[in-house]
Amino acid sequence: MNRFVLAVSNAIARVTGAALGPYQSAMIRIGFSATWLLFLLREFPHRQELYGPDGPWSWNLAEQLVSANGAFTALMWSDGQLWFETVYVLAVLSSLLLLLGWHTRAMSVLFMVGVLSLQNRSVFMGDGGDNVLHLMSIYLVLTRCGQVWSLDERRARRTREAHARGEHVVDRVGPALWGVLGLVLVSATLLGRLDGDPVVPVLLWILWLAQALWWAVGRFGRSGQSRIMLDVIGNVVHNGALFVIMAEACLIYATAGWYKIQGSRWQDGTAVYYPLHLESFSPWPALADLLSANGLMVMLVTYGTVAVQVAFPFTLFNRRVKNVLLAAMITEHAVIAVVLGLPFFSLAMIAADSVFLPTPFLRRLGEGAARVRGRLRARFRQRLAGGADTPLPRPPKQRTPSEPGPAGSVLPQQAGEGGIPPQQAGADSVRPRQADADMDGGPGRENPENPDPTHVGFPA
Repeated sequence: MNRFVLAVSNAIARVTGAALGPYQSAMIRIGFSATWLLFLLREFPHRQELYGPDGPWSWNLAEQLVSANGAFTALMWSDGQLWFETVYVLAVLSSLLLLLGWHTRAMSVLFMVGVLSLQNRSVFMGDGGDNVLHLMSIYLVLTRCGQVWSLDERRARRTREAHARGEHVVDRVGPALWGVLGLVLVSATLLGRLDGDPVVPVLLWILWLAQALWWAVGRFGRSGQSRIMLDVIGNVVHNGALFVIMAEACLIYATAGWYKIQGSRWQDGTAVYYPLHLESFSPWPALADLLSANGLMVMLVTYGTVAVQVAFPFTLFNRRVKNVLLAAMITEHAVIAVVLGLPFFSLAMIAADSVFLPTPFLRRLGEGAARVRGRLRARFRQRLAGGADTPLPRPPKQRTPSEPGPAGSVLPQQAGEGGIPPQQAGADSVRPRQADADMDGGPGRENPENPDPTHVGFPA
């Protein structure tokens, strides 16, 4: 009984003490925002036919459908061309800024609004990837996806360094952004533009009010208890949303696998052959013919696809087997992107799969990307200085006595540990020091030395 109580208390402390999976949440943020951004940019010349007021799916038809199902879309607020162009451009900008991690709290909400507005405007556009993106954009607003690999992380690091030097830093962009978005939300509500299904409008209002409460407690709160309570609530919401994303990915694979088992073509091992010879899914006919020429290979790929999709949810209890199947599924989606010409579906599924990637692998990936970025930046500066012919020396590898944190993070001894005033540190100063765990079917733990950047100043 004592062991059970201890296990329950440890689980509660783990869920409430930190936002788990900072690297995994950053991966899904980057993956889904990049997928949507690339899709919008590729279809920019065809945006009028896809979502414009004069497209094949006209504004009147969309209005009838939206009035029947109550779906949220800002494009139905006006049938003017200027409004359509504004919404489309804002969708592109919000995707880009979310990809960079600039004020991820606000950008994730704008990203969700852009996805829902365009997809609900023309429901027959896109492929299976748009359904995944549709759901994940809603879950993403509930996560702290800017803890690492973001401009928010850099801003938080610089703020901590300024506090260590005794400087006072005030975030002016956050409150201004909150005020502008609040004005739009209030105007839309008073004009009746948010009528229909109340789920999205209520979510928008809750998020907007929560931002104000978070900023007020951080700015005027006399004691740290209120900040700790809000921090615990934020951790629970983040961890719950991350769990839902993982469950959603498992559900997608499980249902797809079990439906395939019921098909006769999947049972006799020939199902993969037919899409390779459909004109709509054959951008490279010669490559499709090459892959389908071997009957044994077609049968193995057909049965292997079903086996991997059905077995994947059960492999989360074994880290090594899970990683092997995860690599197989990511490879499968990459092949689908090239052979069948479905790049955005594959990118959306790879982004969903990335929530299961192990933390050590993601750390090494981030460190490698940081080294490449540093070398490119040094070469660029050298070319500007007129010394392009001089070879650059290889930077020495820095060794730290502790386990390395995320790329670009500040070590405790560098940041001046203990130099942050208690009223600025808030709940971060009382967090226990615990190491990041591997992905044993779930995300790793947040690095206590790198708290959520949205906790600094106005929430991002």
